[in-house]
Amino acid sequence: MKKLSESKTDLLQEIKAEAAELPQKKRRDFMLNGLKLTAGTALATAVGKVAAGQENLPPNIPAWSKTLGRGVVSVPYGLPSKHEADVVRRTVEWLTADEIASISMTPLHKQKGIITPSGLHFERYHGGVPEVNPDDHRLMINGLVERPLLLTMDDIMAFPSESHIHFLECPANGGMEWRGAQMEALQFTHGMISGSEWTGVMLSTILQEAGLKPGAKWVLAEGADAAGMTRSIPIDKALDDAMVVFAQNGEMLRPEQGYPVRLFTPGWEGNTSVKWLRRLEIGDKPWMHREETSKYTDLLADGKARKHSYVQEVNSVITSPCPESPAKRKGLMQLEGFAWSGRGKVSRVDISLDGGVSWKTAELKGLVLTKSMTRFSMEIDWQGEPLLLQSRAIDDTGYVQPTYAQLREARGTNSIYHKNAIHTWQLNTDGTVNNVQLG
Repeated sequence: MKKLSESKTDLLQEIKAEAAELPQKKRRDFMLNGLKLTAGTALATAVGKVAAGQENLPPNIPAWSKTLGRGVVSVPYGLPSKHEADVVRRTVEWLTADEIASISMTPLHKQKGIITPSGLHFERYHGGVPEVNPDDHRLMINGLVERPLLLTMDDIMAFPSESHIHFLECPANGGMEWRGAQMEALQFTHGMISGSEWTGVMLSTILQEAGLKPGAKWVLAEGADAAGMTRSIPIDKALDDAMVVFAQNGEMLRPEQGYPVRLFTPGWEGNTSVKWLRRLEIGDKPWMHREETSKYTDLLADGKARKHSYVQEVNSVITSPCPESPAKRKGLMQLEGFAWSGRGKVSRVDISLDGGVSWKTAELKGLVLTKSMTRFSMEIDWQGEPLLLQSRAIDDTGYVQPTYAQLREARGTNSIYHKNAIHTWQLNTDGTVNNVQLG
C-alpha cells in the first residue's frame, strides 16, 4: 500500500496519474489510502472528496471521533439518522378526495433490501386508522363452522405461530399510468408495494379449531375500521398460505398496518389482507360486497369486468437509476431494482438498455423467496449515451411480464388495477432520468 501523500495537492496528482494508466473500459482494482476502489469510480470519488476540502475527511480525524456519543438510554426506541430525513413515505394529494381514505407510498429508491422498514411500509386506509385497544378486541369465527369462536389476542397468540417474508402490494400500484399518465418519481409509479417478515397463525390452524362444515367454500374477512372493510376469500386460499398476523418485522403490527391483528393473503392484492381483523364468516358463496363489485374489479374494453382477480402478477422496476436517484458519474455503474410475483418465485430478470430491442439477463441478489420482493442488478459501463432502461421479470410458472401493448390488447384501458407492464426509464446524457412509455 502506498504511503499517504503529504498534501491534498500531491494526493490529487497521484490519483490522476494512476487513473490515467488504467486501460479504458477495463475494470481493475487498486488501492487508495487503504480503500479498495475500482477504475470506474476511483477518480470521481477521490477528486470529489479532495476538492470538497472538508476537514472531516482523511487523513484528518473527524469531529465525531473527538467527543463521546450519546448513551444507550437516551433513545429508548431507535430512529433513523438525521441525515436520512428525506427517506419518507409520500402521497399524491389529488389521488383521493380525503386523506382518511388515501394511500402513502414507499420510497423504493432508498430501500436497500427485500425488507421494508415498518415505518416506511406503504399505507392504505378506507376509513382512517382506528385506535384499537387489544384488551377489548376480539376475533369472531362464525358461519359454516362446527364450533363458533370468539378469540382474544391472548387466544390468538397461544396458537403455534410462523414467520414468512412476503411482499404486500396494492392492486392500484402504477394504476395512475394505465391510460398514459407519467409520474416523474419511482415512489409514485411503483411505491404501493413493500416487503416484510410477517408473524402470526396460519388461518388453516384457526379454521381447523373451528371445524369447517360441508359446503364451506368462502371466507368473509371483516375489519374493525370505520369503513367496515370486507372481502370474500376462497376457502382454498384460506387453507393454503393465508395468515392471521399480529407482528411485522419483529414487533407487533403498527396501527397503520392493522394493529393488533390482520389477515394476510400472500401474493394477492393488498385489499384482501383485511386490517384490524374482527370477524371471519364461513359461507358457501362470495358475498359480493362493495370492495369486490364497484371496486377492485377490472373493467375491460367491452364493458365487462374481471372479478376476483386476486393475484398480483409478475412485475419489476429498476430503482437505480431512477428520477429520484439519477446517475451521478460516468463509468461503471450498477443497475439495480426489484422484481416480484404473486404466483411464486422470480426465476429471471432481463434488462434492456435500448427500450426492449435487445435483452441481457440480470443477476438475482440475495434471498429469492416465493411471493417476495427479489433484488436484481447488472453492471454496465455508461459513458453518457442516452439509454432507455427496462426490466422484464419471469416467474417460476413461466409468466412473462408483458409490454404495455400486450397488456392493453388483453385488458383495454378502462382498468386501474393490476398494471404490471414493463416500465421504461429514459437515462439522459446528464444523468437525469425521465419516465417514458413505450409500447
